[in-house]
Amino acid sequence: MLGALESDVLRSLSVRGEAPARTIRSDLERQGTRVAYTTVATILSRLYDKGLVRRRRETCRGGERYVYRPVDFERKYLQNLLRGVVTMFGPSGVVHLNEEIEKLKPAEADQLRRRLGLL
Repeated sequence: MLGALESDVLRSLSVRGEAPARTIRSDLERQGTRVAYTTVATILSRLYDKGLVRRRRETCRGGERYVYRPVDFERKYLQNLLRGVVTMFGPSGVVHLNEEIEKLKPAEADQLRRRLGLL
């Protein structure tokens, strides 16, 4: 599960495609979210640990920095969400999720199952 600020950071990164923490911080500030550079760097590091972003080192004026890019965010997020349902609710959570998916139109249900990695 992602917090609001994590979601904002990922959204900004997805729009840019690739960026260092300082650029993401500037994007957030333009959107009205005031946050310290160190906070953004920490969030990006945690997103990296969760497997939601990739990073590479690059040389910059002050030495080196990480430049981040999103992974297939939706797929990874949905897989993490599915794992969370299983962990929190066990088999009954999976049964309920499947019942909710069955309420969708067949094409939508198939698409969601594909996105969740169930097909």
